[in-house]
Amino acid sequence: MPPAGPYAAVMAIQRMDNVGIVVEDLDLAIAFFTELGLELEGRSQIEGAWAAKVVGLDGMRSEIAMMVTPDGHGKLELMRYHAPASITPEPRISPANTIGLHRVMFAVDDIEDTVARLRKHGGELVGEISRFEDIFLLCYLRGPSGVIVGLAEQLR
Repeated sequence: MPPAGPYAAVMAIQRMDNVGIVVEDLDLAIAFFTELGLELEGRSQIEGAWAAKVVGLDGMRSEIAMMVTPDGHGKLELMRYHAPASITPEPRISPANTIGLHRVMFAVDDIEDTVARLRKHGGELVGEISRFEDIFLLCYLRGPSGVIVGLAEQLR
């Protein structure tokens, strides 16, 4: 069945391929997201003229780790820049209403257990675990490099 809607004829999107996040410590980020339940699909050095053209950074040199969700459909690309050096935003820990701030949301079986396990890897609750009606338990957690991870446990 072809896509419907006003933009159906011009849509070129096939799927969301991945979400990319720059981190300070790639090993720490891999451990955090592995504890969450993602699997390391691969790790690679990225550099060269083609890469510099894509990201718009001359002399770009980085290392990436591609993490994949258990169902194989979602991917998270963690990257650490060696050159040019990564830039730390100000304020370092931005509030949730910061323009351009992003978070990644994951559905989990047991939010309390997941938060407890991620705390052992530096995860800290941004606020608290909250109930949305009788449908979800939700929370935001800060992980390595201040990455905001949303967790959602469906109740029904």
